[in-house]
Amino acid sequence: MSVVLFGYHNMGCIALKVLTELGIPVNAVVTHRDDPNENRWFESLAEKAGEKKIPVHYSEDLDSPGLLALVRTLAPEVLLSCYYRHMISEKVLAVPRRAALNLHGSLLPRYRGRCPVNWQILHGETVGGVTLHHMVRQADAGDIVGQRAVAIAPDDTAYALFRKLEPAAEELLREMMPRVMEGTAPRIPQDHSLADYFGGRRPEDGRIDWEWPAGRIYNLIRAVAWPYPGAFSILDGKKILVWWGEVREGGETHGPPGTVTAVGEERWVQTGEGRLKLVTLSWEGGSPDRGFPPHEVLREGDRLL
Repeated sequence: MSVVLFGYHNMGCIALKVLTELGIPVNAVVTHRDDPNENRWFESLAEKAGEKKIPVHYSEDLDSPGLLALVRTLAPEVLLSCYYRHMISEKVLAVPRRAALNLHGSLLPRYRGRCPVNWQILHGETVGGVTLHHMVRQADAGDIVGQRAVAIAPDDTAYALFRKLEPAAEELLREMMPRVMEGTAPRIPQDHSLADYFGGRRPEDGRIDWEWPAGRIYNLIRAVAWPYPGAFSILDGKKILVWWGEVREGGETHGPPGTVTAVGEERWVQTGEGRLKLVTLSWEGGSPDRGFPPHEVLREGDRLL
């Protein structure tokens, strides 16, 4: 009775922790090499597996036939994927004797696809969660084993939501993995009519469109706040990052969208509907802890583009 763990990020580390504490053998970990250009704020699954003397294989070193041969050689009872960044082929999914499962960061069938945590914040959801489900050819479309829901607060960032999902994921795996190994876990078909799918996000997707309502811009700021690349606008030809803001609905219109209004040391920006108070800014390449208050650079009548 063994598991091959495909994983990365904190969720992969949580899965490894749960499996080992439950006494479920992990005969190998398949993970990714870290991207030197990525802001790596999360733990390394490769390091955690190495500490436990579990063999580690990197996806970048394995072509499709090599990966299939590896999993066939390991002959696991269960294949478990936790924040592994590649689709796993149907041939590999067919190898484990009991199940091939994935841990996904939403309450499926909602928010299938990439970056579900960021998309949920971007769309202003008030409830999120994690789902353990069977893997099939279509991404995130397989039968559900179990779910855990968490509340999303109005001021939660994507990072804050991710940290809420971590204990929910641990609880879910701790409950369900013994049942999976025993063959007694639930298997609930998804209602595909309720499904939506979202793709990956790029840093350039963080550009603020000041024609949007203030609430939508606020959600974008939350969705890509640190440790993600940040929402941004352009001031005098330079990229300026908006790390936090506050919404003021309604009221008088103060110029076209993007126009800055000064109220003492406060700086408000006109949007397509309502105004947004800017709280923390930085220039490109900065971060919230190296940011500056808006009044240091923005003046009445400035225009953000």
